[in-house]
Amino acid sequence: MREENKTGWLLLIPALAVLAFVFAYPIGRAFWLSLFTENLGTQLEPFFSGFTNYVRMAGDGRFWQSMWNTWVFTGVSVFLELVLGMVVALVLNQAFFGRGVVRTISMIPWALPTAIMGLAWAWIFNDQYGVVNDILQRLGIINVEINWLGDPTLAMIALIIADVWKTTPFISIILLAGLQSIPKDLYEAHALDGANPWQSFYQITLPLIMPQVLIALLFRFAQAFGIFDLVQVMTGGGPAGATETVSIYIYSTVMRYLDFGYGAALVVITFLLLIAAVALTAFLLNQVRKSGQGSLF
Repeated sequence: MREENKTGWLLLIPALAVLAFVFAYPIGRAFWLSLFTENLGTQLEPFFSGFTNYVRMAGDGRFWQSMWNTWVFTGVSVFLELVLGMVVALVLNQAFFGRGVVRTISMIPWALPTAIMGLAWAWIFNDQYGVVNDILQRLGIINVEINWLGDPTLAMIALIIADVWKTTPFISIILLAGLQSIPKDLYEAHALDGANPWQSFYQITLPLIMPQVLIALLFRFAQAFGIFDLVQVMTGGGPAGATETVSIYIYSTVMRYLDFGYGAALVVITFLLLIAAVALTAFLLNQVRKSGQGSLF
């Protein structure tokens, strides 16, 4: 057994080396840079300042507001994507004519480039020429155009709708793979015991696809938390910072204000918060999965 473990670690060395190069080194470099005050717009030479940038971050209201915006966007969008993705996966798992074509078409939103899709959604929510206002006016729901991307709350809603439309297929295809691995005999035996479809879903489907749910949630949580391109194209973080996420704030700090030291500190803290959130989410979902296994008859 010891020799097998030794061989396993030896085989993992190349992969670990690659991870260290593309993952550990950039974060380590960012942490080292965060210990310096380096702003090309106000000074000529960087100087070591210790944890000054982190102290500054504690009182930075814009950072905490962007963090709140990020959590709201991530939580709402991932929740909606999971629910809708489950519904889509259940539909695509049924046998019907043209199922292969429908499955292919359902993946189109996920395949589209995010920047192009963001431009399209920005036009859809345009207050003067947008399709949304036109439909609402034709239905008699509104009389005056709604400035979707100019209102703080509505702009966040528009971003969430665009993100849900694009990334729901990603979750649905992962859940569909889990659904197809469940033997049909389990449902037939459960039905013979008098179970209805909802009981079969709760007692068989959910426990058996929980690994796929965990994978989908972790992937989407990390992607949504680091969202940049969609927000940059649709709102640019506006209006008045209402949709500014952490990644947008970091981009502005580094590229617009040339404050590399403080930008590096933002990267480090955001990275640590993301790792902690992903670890906590994985732990909670793993506990749910273990408890849900008892539902399987």
